[in-house]
Amino acid sequence: MSNQTITRADLSQAVYEQVGLSRNESADLVEAVLGEVCNALERGEMVKISSFGTFHVRGKRQRIGRNPKTGEEVPILPRRVLTFRASNVLKDRINLAEEK
Repeated sequence: MSNQTITRADLSQAVYEQVGLSRNESADLVEAVLGEVCNALERGEMVKISSFGTFHVRGKRQRIGRNPKTGEEVPILPRRVLTFRASNVLKDRINLAEEK
């Protein structure tokens, strides 16, 4: 299993090579797509990318946690968390890649 990370620059390079836009246009396209995804999530909307997965923001209520070192109880404030659920198509691709 590889420990590589895909960056915005890598995505821009892939768009440049596969779509044929200029490097600047490719970078702008990647930024626009990621920006729209972020904006939708900020508004609390679900983002579903077909054959990839679904991003969803959900709220978590306040609860009492415990400091593992001291055992002291500490309140964990309410917050919003981002969840991702992979599509079955993506899960199948990952499992097929693992078998090879």
